[in-house]
Amino acid sequence: MQPGEMKKKLGLIVNPLAGIGGRVGLKGSDGIATVKKAFAMGAEIISPNRAIETLQELVPYKDEFDLITYPKEMGEDEAKHCGFSPVVLGNIISGQTTADDTRSAACKMTDFGVNLIIFVGGDGTARDIYNAIGDKIAVMGIPSGVKIHSSVYAVNPHRAADLIKMYMRGRAPVREMEVMDIDEDRFRQGQVSARLYGYLRVPYERRLVQGAKAASSGSGDNLQTIAEAVVDSMIDDYYYILGPGTTVKAIGDELRIDKTLLGIDMVYRKQLIGRDLNEQQLLDMIDGKKAKIVVTVIGGQGYLFGRGNQQISPRVIRKVGKQNLIVVATKNKLLSLPGPLLVDTGDSECDRYLSGYIRVVTGYNEEAAWKIEC
Repeated sequence: MQPGEMKKKLGLIVNPLAGIGGRVGLKGSDGIATVKKAFAMGAEIISPNRAIETLQELVPYKDEFDLITYPKEMGEDEAKHCGFSPVVLGNIISGQTTADDTRSAACKMTDFGVNLIIFVGGDGTARDIYNAIGDKIAVMGIPSGVKIHSSVYAVNPHRAADLIKMYMRGRAPVREMEVMDIDEDRFRQGQVSARLYGYLRVPYERRLVQGAKAASSGSGDNLQTIAEAVVDSMIDDYYYILGPGTTVKAIGDELRIDKTLLGIDMVYRKQLIGRDLNEQQLLDMIDGKKAKIVVTVIGGQGYLFGRGNQQISPRVIRKVGKQNLIVVATKNKLLSLPGPLLVDTGDSECDRYLSGYIRVVTGYNEEAAWKIEC
Protein backbone atom coordinates (compact mmCIF):
# COMPACT_ATOMS: atom_id res chain seq x y z
CA MET A 1 0.00 0.00 0.00
CA GLN A 2 1.34 3.42 -0.98
CA PRO A 3 1.64 6.25 1.61
CA GLY A 4 -1.64 8.14 1.89
CA GLU A 5 -3.56 5.41 0.05
CA MET A 6 -6.87 4.34 1.62
CA LYS A 7 -7.00 0.78 2.95
CA LYS A 8 -9.17 -1.50 0.89
CA LYS A 9 -12.02 -3.41 2.50
CA LEU A 10 -12.16 -7.18 1.96
CA GLY A 11 -15.43 -8.96 2.75
CA LEU A 12 -15.52 -12.61 3.80
CA ILE A 13 -18.62 -14.86 3.76
CA VAL A 14 -18.36 -18.53 4.67
CA ASN A 15 -21.21 -20.94 3.92
CA PRO A 16 -20.34 -23.44 6.66
CA LEU A 17 -22.52 -26.19 5.16
CA ALA A 18 -21.24 -26.07 1.58
CA GLY A 19 -19.88 -29.37 0.30
CA ILE A 20 -20.86 -31.57 3.24
CA GLY A 21 -22.79 -33.91 0.97
CA GLY A 22 -19.79 -34.76 -1.22
CA ARG A 23 -17.87 -37.51 0.55
CA VAL A 24 -21.05 -39.20 1.78
CA GLY A 25 -22.27 -39.44 -1.81
CA LEU A 26 -25.27 -37.09 -1.69
CA LYS A 27 -24.14 -35.13 -4.79
CA GLY A 28 -24.99 -31.78 -3.21
CA SER A 29 -25.70 -29.93 0.02
CA ASP A 30 -28.77 -27.82 -0.78
CA GLY A 31 -31.74 -27.97 1.56
CA ILE A 32 -32.27 -28.71 5.24
CA ALA A 33 -33.25 -32.34 4.58
CA THR A 34 -30.00 -32.99 2.68
CA VAL A 35 -27.93 -31.38 5.42
CA LYS A 36 -29.58 -33.50 8.11
CA LYS A 37 -29.07 -36.64 6.06
CA ALA A 38 -25.42 -35.78 5.46
CA PHE A 39 -24.75 -35.31 9.19
CA ALA A 40 -26.58 -38.57 9.95
CA MET A 41 -24.20 -40.31 7.52
CA GLY A 42 -21.15 -38.90 9.31
CA ALA A 43 -20.42 -35.92 7.05
CA GLU A 44 -17.83 -33.42 8.21
CA ILE A 45 -17.95 -29.65 7.77
CA ILE A 46 -15.22 -28.60 5.32
CA SER A 47 -15.81 -24.93 4.42
CA PRO A 48 -14.08 -23.38 7.47
CA ASN A 49 -10.80 -25.10 6.60
CA ARG A 50 -11.07 -23.89 3.00
CA ALA A 51 -11.44 -20.33 4.27
CA ILE A 52 -8.53 -20.75 6.67
CA GLU A 53 -6.27 -22.03 3.89
CA THR A 54 -6.80 -18.79 2.00
CA LEU A 55 -6.65 -16.47 5.01
CA GLN A 56 -3.39 -17.97 6.26
CA GLU A 57 -1.67 -16.89 3.07
CA LEU A 58 -3.03 -13.35 3.51
CA VAL A 59 -1.73 -12.94 7.09
CA PRO A 60 1.57 -11.28 6.01
CA TYR A 61 -0.51 -8.64 4.16
CA LYS A 62 -3.21 -8.07 6.79
CA ASP A 63 -2.10 -4.48 7.48
CA GLU A 64 -2.88 -3.63 3.87
CA PHE A 65 -6.66 -4.14 4.15
CA ASP A 66 -9.57 -4.24 6.59
CA LEU A 67 -11.38 -7.56 6.85
CA ILE A 68 -15.17 -7.35 7.07
CA THR A 69 -17.08 -10.53 7.86
CA TYR A 70 -20.20 -12.13 9.35
CA PRO A 71 -20.56 -13.68 12.83
CA LYS A 72 -19.27 -16.99 14.15
CA GLU A 73 -18.91 -19.80 11.60
CA MET A 74 -19.79 -17.51 8.69
CA GLY A 75 -16.35 -15.88 8.79
CA GLU A 76 -15.60 -14.43 12.22
CA ASP A 77 -14.28 -17.71 13.68
CA GLU A 78 -12.04 -18.41 10.69
CA ALA A 79 -10.68 -14.85 10.61
CA LYS A 80 -9.83 -14.83 14.31
CA HIS A 81 -8.27 -18.29 14.03
CA CYS A 82 -5.79 -16.77 11.57
CA GLY A 83 -5.03 -13.77 13.76
CA PHE A 84 -7.23 -11.15 12.08
CA SER A 85 -9.31 -8.62 14.01
CA PRO A 86 -12.28 -8.36 11.67
CA VAL A 87 -15.20 -5.96 11.61
CA VAL A 88 -18.24 -8.19 12.20
CA LEU A 89 -21.60 -7.26 10.69
CA GLY A 90 -25.07 -8.69 11.24
CA ASN A 91 -26.39 -11.52 13.36
CA ILE A 92 -26.95 -15.24 12.87
CA ILE A 93 -28.26 -18.19 14.85
CA SER A 94 -25.11 -20.29 15.18
CA GLY A 95 -25.56 -23.83 13.90
CA GLN A 96 -28.67 -22.86 11.92
CA THR A 97 -27.34 -20.74 9.07
CA THR A 98 -29.37 -20.48 5.88
CA ALA A 99 -29.20 -19.01 2.39
CA ASP A 100 -30.95 -15.93 3.81
CA ASP A 101 -27.88 -15.32 5.98
CA THR A 102 -25.63 -15.45 2.92
CA ARG A 103 -27.81 -12.98 1.05
CA SER A 104 -28.01 -10.68 4.08
CA ALA A 105 -24.23 -10.77 4.52
CA ALA A 106 -23.66 -9.82 0.87
CA CYS A 107 -26.09 -6.89 1.12
CA LYS A 108 -24.62 -5.57 4.38
CA MET A 109 -21.07 -5.78 3.04
CA THR A 110 -22.07 -3.97 -0.12
CA ASP A 111 -23.69 -1.21 1.94
CA PHE A 112 -20.55 -1.08 4.11
CA GLY A 113 -18.49 -0.27 1.04
CA VAL A 114 -16.27 -3.34 0.71
CA ASN A 115 -14.14 -3.47 -2.42
CA LEU A 116 -14.22 -7.24 -2.86
CA ILE A 117 -16.33 -10.01 -1.33
CA ILE A 118 -14.74 -13.43 -1.12
CA PHE A 119 -17.13 -16.26 -0.33
CA VAL A 120 -16.62 -19.90 0.49
CA GLY A 121 -19.24 -22.22 -0.96
CA GLY A 122 -20.58 -23.88 -4.07
CA ASP A 123 -22.86 -22.98 -6.96
CA GLY A 124 -25.82 -22.44 -4.62
CA THR A 125 -23.82 -19.89 -2.62
CA ALA A 126 -22.78 -18.06 -5.80
CA ARG A 127 -26.42 -17.97 -6.85
CA ASP A 128 -27.48 -16.55 -3.46
CA ILE A 129 -24.90 -13.76 -3.69
CA TYR A 130 -25.88 -12.97 -7.27
CA ASN A 131 -29.55 -12.76 -6.24
CA ALA A 132 -28.62 -10.43 -3.37
CA ILE A 133 -26.26 -7.92 -5.00
CA GLY A 134 -26.01 -8.68 -8.71
CA ASP A 135 -23.01 -6.96 -10.25
CA LYS A 136 -22.75 -4.08 -7.76
CA ILE A 137 -19.24 -4.99 -6.54
CA ALA A 138 -16.48 -7.48 -7.32
CA VAL A 139 -16.77 -10.96 -5.78
CA MET A 140 -14.73 -14.15 -5.89
CA GLY A 141 -15.47 -17.69 -4.75
CA ILE A 142 -13.29 -20.11 -2.82
CA PRO A 143 -14.54 -23.54 -3.96
CA SER A 144 -16.12 -25.72 -1.29
CA GLY A 145 -19.16 -27.19 -2.99
CA VAL A 146 -19.90 -30.60 -4.46
CA LYS A 147 -20.95 -29.44 -7.90
CA ILE A 148 -19.13 -26.36 -9.13
CA HIS A 149 -20.22 -25.45 -12.64
CA SER A 150 -19.82 -21.67 -12.23
CA SER A 151 -16.73 -19.80 -13.38
CA VAL A 152 -16.70 -17.34 -10.46
CA TYR A 153 -14.27 -19.47 -8.41
CA ALA A 154 -10.54 -19.52 -7.96
CA VAL A 155 -8.95 -22.86 -8.87
CA ASN A 156 -8.38 -23.67 -5.18
CA PRO A 157 -7.92 -21.82 -1.84
CA HIS A 158 -4.21 -21.18 -2.44
CA ARG A 159 -4.74 -19.63 -5.84
CA ALA A 160 -7.61 -17.62 -4.34
CA ALA A 161 -5.08 -15.95 -2.02
CA ASP A 162 -2.85 -15.12 -5.01
CA LEU A 163 -5.79 -13.60 -6.86
CA ILE A 164 -6.88 -11.53 -3.85
CA LYS A 165 -3.37 -10.09 -3.50
CA MET A 166 -3.29 -9.23 -7.20
CA TYR A 167 -6.69 -7.55 -7.06
CA MET A 168 -5.89 -5.55 -3.95
CA ARG A 169 -2.82 -4.17 -5.72
CA GLY A 170 -4.69 -3.34 -8.91
CA ARG A 171 -3.16 -6.14 -10.96
CA ALA A 172 -6.25 -8.25 -11.70
CA PRO A 173 -8.89 -6.85 -14.06
CA VAL A 174 -12.54 -7.60 -13.33
CA ARG A 175 -14.57 -9.67 -15.77
CA GLU A 176 -18.17 -10.83 -15.87
CA MET A 177 -18.22 -14.57 -15.14
CA GLU A 178 -21.08 -17.07 -15.25
CA VAL A 179 -23.18 -18.11 -12.26
CA MET A 180 -24.43 -21.63 -13.05
CA ASP A 181 -26.41 -24.05 -10.92
CA ILE A 182 -28.09 -27.39 -11.41
CA ASP A 183 -31.24 -29.10 -10.20
CA GLU A 184 -29.87 -31.30 -7.39
CA ASP A 185 -32.89 -33.63 -7.32
CA ARG A 186 -32.47 -34.42 -11.02
CA PHE A 187 -28.70 -34.65 -10.51
CA ARG A 188 -29.19 -37.39 -7.89
CA GLN A 189 -31.26 -39.24 -10.49
CA GLY A 190 -28.36 -39.10 -12.97
CA GLN A 191 -29.54 -36.09 -14.97
CA VAL A 192 -27.49 -32.93 -15.38
CA SER A 193 -29.68 -29.88 -15.91
CA ALA A 194 -27.47 -26.79 -15.62
CA ARG A 195 -28.88 -23.28 -15.93
CA LEU A 196 -27.27 -19.87 -16.32
CA TYR A 197 -28.57 -17.50 -13.64
CA GLY A 198 -26.49 -14.44 -14.40
CA TYR A 199 -23.03 -12.93 -14.13
CA LEU A 200 -20.87 -11.74 -11.26
CA ARG A 201 -17.94 -9.37 -11.57
CA VAL A 202 -14.84 -11.40 -10.70
CA PRO A 203 -11.11 -10.53 -10.56
CA TYR A 204 -9.55 -12.48 -13.41
CA GLU A 205 -6.22 -14.10 -14.13
CA ARG A 206 -6.48 -17.13 -16.39
CA ARG A 207 -4.28 -19.51 -14.41
CA LEU A 208 -6.00 -18.65 -11.12
CA VAL A 209 -9.70 -18.84 -12.08
CA GLN A 210 -11.47 -22.04 -13.04
CA GLY A 211 -13.47 -22.23 -16.24
CA ALA A 212 -17.13 -23.09 -16.53
CA LYS A 213 -17.86 -26.79 -16.83
CA ALA A 214 -18.27 -27.93 -20.44
CA ALA A 215 -20.27 -30.89 -21.68
CA SER A 216 -18.45 -33.92 -23.04
CA SER A 217 -17.59 -33.57 -26.72
CA GLY A 218 -16.20 -37.04 -27.36
CA SER A 219 -17.68 -39.05 -30.20
CA GLY A 220 -19.28 -42.40 -29.46
CA ASP A 221 -16.57 -44.28 -31.36
CA ASN A 222 -13.77 -42.55 -29.46
CA LEU A 223 -15.40 -43.33 -26.10
CA GLN A 224 -15.78 -46.95 -27.12
CA THR A 225 -12.09 -47.35 -28.00
CA ILE A 226 -11.13 -45.84 -24.64
CA ALA A 227 -13.52 -48.20 -22.90
CA GLU A 228 -12.14 -51.21 -24.77
CA ALA A 229 -8.59 -50.23 -23.82
CA VAL A 230 -9.41 -50.02 -20.11
CA VAL A 231 -11.52 -53.19 -20.01
CA ASP A 232 -8.91 -55.24 -21.88
CA SER A 233 -6.25 -54.08 -19.41
CA MET A 234 -8.24 -55.02 -16.29
CA ILE A 235 -6.48 -57.42 -13.90
CA ASP A 236 -8.59 -59.99 -12.06
CA ASP A 237 -6.88 -59.44 -8.69
CA TYR A 238 -7.69 -55.71 -8.62
CA TYR A 239 -10.80 -53.87 -7.50
CA TYR A 240 -11.68 -50.98 -9.84
CA ILE A 241 -13.22 -47.77 -8.53
CA LEU A 242 -15.07 -46.16 -11.43
CA GLY A 243 -15.67 -42.40 -11.17
CA PRO A 244 -18.51 -40.37 -12.69
CA GLY A 245 -18.88 -39.01 -16.21
CA THR A 246 -19.79 -40.15 -19.70
CA THR A 247 -16.27 -41.37 -20.52
CA VAL A 248 -16.19 -43.72 -17.53
CA LYS A 249 -19.84 -44.66 -18.12
CA ALA A 250 -18.71 -45.99 -21.51
CA ILE A 251 -16.42 -48.39 -19.62
CA GLY A 252 -19.45 -49.64 -17.72
CA ASP A 253 -21.30 -50.09 -21.01
CA GLU A 254 -18.37 -52.11 -22.39
CA LEU A 255 -18.51 -54.30 -19.27
CA ARG A 256 -22.31 -54.59 -19.71
CA ILE A 257 -22.97 -53.43 -16.17
CA ASP A 258 -25.40 -50.82 -14.84
CA LYS A 259 -22.80 -48.12 -14.17
CA THR A 260 -24.15 -44.90 -12.66
CA LEU A 261 -23.49 -41.78 -14.71
CA LEU A 262 -22.83 -39.47 -11.76
CA GLY A 263 -21.93 -41.85 -8.93
CA ILE A 264 -18.90 -43.88 -7.87
CA ASP A 265 -19.09 -47.64 -8.54
CA MET A 266 -16.89 -50.68 -7.84
CA VAL A 267 -15.97 -53.50 -10.22
CA TYR A 268 -14.17 -56.77 -9.43
CA ARG A 269 -13.40 -59.43 -12.05
CA LYS A 270 -15.39 -57.28 -14.49
CA GLN A 271 -18.54 -57.57 -12.38
CA LEU A 272 -20.34 -54.73 -10.62
CA ILE A 273 -20.07 -55.26 -6.85
CA GLY A 274 -20.93 -51.79 -5.55
CA ARG A 275 -23.03 -48.96 -6.95
CA ASP A 276 -23.20 -45.25 -6.05
CA LEU A 277 -20.76 -45.65 -3.16
CA ASN A 278 -19.66 -43.08 -0.59
CA GLU A 279 -16.19 -42.57 0.89
CA GLN A 280 -16.58 -44.97 3.80
CA GLN A 281 -18.03 -47.72 1.62
CA LEU A 282 -15.07 -47.39 -0.75
CA LEU A 283 -12.60 -47.59 2.12
CA ASP A 284 -14.31 -50.67 3.54
CA MET A 285 -14.43 -52.47 0.19
CA ILE A 286 -10.75 -51.94 -0.68
CA ASP A 287 -9.39 -52.57 2.80
CA GLY A 288 -6.55 -55.07 2.42
CA LYS A 289 -7.19 -55.31 -1.32
CA LYS A 290 -5.35 -54.17 -4.45
CA ALA A 291 -7.30 -51.45 -6.23
CA LYS A 292 -7.23 -48.97 -9.08
CA ILE A 293 -9.13 -45.71 -9.61
CA VAL A 294 -10.53 -44.81 -13.04
CA VAL A 295 -11.48 -41.14 -13.50
CA THR A 296 -12.01 -38.76 -16.36
CA VAL A 297 -11.33 -35.06 -16.83
CA ILE A 298 -14.03 -32.42 -16.30
CA GLY A 299 -14.48 -30.69 -19.64
CA GLY A 300 -13.64 -26.99 -19.74
CA GLN A 301 -12.06 -27.12 -16.26
CA GLY A 302 -9.56 -29.97 -16.21
CA TYR A 303 -10.26 -31.30 -12.72
CA LEU A 304 -9.56 -34.94 -11.90
CA PHE A 305 -10.52 -34.79 -8.22
CA GLY A 306 -12.49 -32.38 -6.08
CA ARG A 307 -15.41 -31.63 -8.39
CA GLY A 308 -18.35 -34.04 -8.21
CA ASN A 309 -16.27 -37.05 -7.09
CA GLN A 310 -15.39 -36.15 -3.49
CA GLN A 311 -16.27 -39.71 -2.46
CA ILE A 312 -12.84 -40.58 -3.88
CA SER A 313 -11.28 -38.72 -0.97
CA PRO A 314 -7.63 -38.21 0.00
CA ARG A 315 -7.91 -41.29 2.23
CA VAL A 316 -9.13 -43.39 -0.69
CA ILE A 317 -6.48 -41.97 -3.03
CA ARG A 318 -3.65 -42.68 -0.61
CA LYS A 319 -4.92 -46.20 0.04
CA VAL A 320 -5.00 -46.97 -3.68
CA GLY A 321 -1.81 -45.09 -4.60
CA LYS A 322 -1.03 -42.67 -7.41
CA GLN A 323 0.58 -45.50 -9.38
CA ASN A 324 -2.86 -47.14 -9.60
CA LEU A 325 -4.65 -44.12 -11.02
CA ILE A 326 -6.08 -44.52 -14.54
CA VAL A 327 -7.10 -41.28 -16.26
CA VAL A 328 -9.26 -41.45 -19.38
CA ALA A 329 -10.25 -38.61 -21.71
CA THR A 330 -10.87 -37.96 -25.38
CA LYS A 331 -8.23 -36.07 -27.30
CA ASN A 332 -10.68 -33.26 -28.01
CA LYS A 333 -11.41 -32.82 -24.30
CA LEU A 334 -7.71 -32.61 -23.46
CA LEU A 335 -6.91 -30.20 -26.27
CA SER A 336 -9.80 -27.90 -25.32
CA LEU A 337 -8.58 -27.43 -21.73
CA PRO A 338 -7.30 -23.97 -20.75
CA GLY A 339 -4.23 -25.44 -19.02
CA PRO A 340 -2.96 -28.51 -17.14
CA LEU A 341 -5.06 -31.06 -15.28
CA LEU A 342 -6.11 -29.94 -11.80
CA VAL A 343 -6.70 -31.54 -8.40
CA ASP A 344 -8.44 -29.94 -5.42
CA THR A 345 -9.10 -32.75 -2.96
CA GLY A 346 -9.34 -30.54 0.12
CA ASP A 347 -6.00 -31.88 1.35
CA SER A 348 -2.96 -29.87 0.21
CA GLU A 349 -0.54 -32.73 0.85
CA CYS A 350 -2.65 -35.10 -1.25
CA ASP A 351 -2.84 -32.50 -4.04
CA ARG A 352 0.96 -32.22 -4.06
CA TYR A 353 1.24 -36.03 -4.01
CA LEU A 354 -0.88 -36.22 -7.16
CA SER A 355 1.00 -33.44 -8.98
CA GLY A 356 3.35 -34.21 -11.85
CA TYR A 357 2.94 -35.93 -15.19
CA ILE A 358 0.50 -38.76 -15.77
CA ARG A 359 -0.49 -40.85 -18.77
CA VAL A 360 -4.03 -40.33 -20.05
CA VAL A 361 -5.76 -43.07 -22.03
CA THR A 362 -7.15 -41.42 -25.18
CA GLY A 363 -7.91 -44.49 -27.29
CA TYR A 364 -6.92 -48.11 -27.88
CA ASN A 365 -3.11 -48.28 -27.57
CA GLU A 366 -3.16 -44.47 -27.47
CA GLU A 367 -2.01 -42.38 -24.52
CA ALA A 368 -0.97 -38.78 -23.88
CA ALA A 369 1.32 -37.47 -21.14
CA TRP A 370 -0.36 -34.60 -19.31
CA LYS A 371 0.68 -32.47 -16.35
CA ILE A 372 -1.29 -32.35 -13.09
CA GLU A 373 -1.09 -29.17 -11.00
CA CYS A 374 -2.64 -28.11 -7.71
